[in-house]
Amino acid sequence: MKETRVLVTGAAGFIGSHLVEELLRRGERVRAFARYNSGGRAGWLDDLPVPADDRLEVFFGDVRDARAVRQAAEGCGRIYHLAALIGIPYSYLAPDSYVEVNVQGTLNVLNAARDLAVERTIVTSTSEVYGTALYTPIDERHPLQAQSPYSATKIGADQLAVSYHRAFGLPVSIVRPFNTYGPRQSARAVIPTIIGQALAADEVRLGSLTPVRDLVFVADTVAGFLAVADSPACVGRVVNLATGAGVTVRELADRILRLVGRRLPVVEARERVRPENSEVFRLIGSAAAAEELASWKARTSLDEGLARTLEWARGRPDLCRPGVYRV
Repeated sequence: MKETRVLVTGAAGFIGSHLVEELLRRGERVRAFARYNSGGRAGWLDDLPVPADDRLEVFFGDVRDARAVRQAAEGCGRIYHLAALIGIPYSYLAPDSYVEVNVQGTLNVLNAARDLAVERTIVTSTSEVYGTALYTPIDERHPLQAQSPYSATKIGADQLAVSYHRAFGLPVSIVRPFNTYGPRQSARAVIPTIIGQALAADEVRLGSLTPVRDLVFVADTVAGFLAVADSPACVGRVVNLATGAGVTVRELADRILRLVGRRLPVVEARERVRPENSEVFRLIGSAAAAEELASWKARTSLDEGLARTLEWARGRPDLCRPGVYRV
């Protein structure tokens, strides 16, 4: 692995930037695929401590462009594919874009990995593919239920990856994180949304307060990616990254308000509520396979993770604007 680069798509984003940072810390040579923009900005990568040598290369492109993906993958021994459109509310408005990025983009990565004989490809899934739990804890055998255009495209991407392993012998693994949170997450997600309002607003406005989520701190998610990539037993497998514990959105808001030291009303705002048949009400995952196949377990408690996230968010009103609802 030291002679070749590691490609990370979606490298400028929340989880991707943490993964890039950890790979660099471990001495890897990283090619960070970031979506092209005329300003040459590389998202959170711009704020990372850059090594003095050439171990980090930022590659600007678009995963929808097969030629760009193939060019980025040349000379890479591993691919961590995280690039995706992820906002569920926006998938109601722009489903075509989600198909293009999440499905076609993943197909482009798989084709490049196959053509270039990449030794290992890790495809990022999401617990949203399970829909509302039919049983808990949810293991990898749970039925897949598309309850939003976003989750439908992620199911499609996952199945493409599985098919490339079965049809072509591609050494691919699907990492399926439950709800990851931590520093650098955008206010699109529930925890930064709560934190921003808890710090600066007179009330906390959220969508449905009853859904249950299994929350994984970002450092644990990154460790899971690396553990799966290092495990031969995970080739051709789907692997959950979860804690096995759930918390409702309302309980989560109460915990964050206690950490902030404020008492505020928590309001269910109609414009933030998902369509009834699209809401996923219960997600609690089993990480038994990750522990058995990759020796991975979540190490960070929810209270510790929330405290670290809150510490990062203080003093960043531009990132957590309480009066703005971001889809």
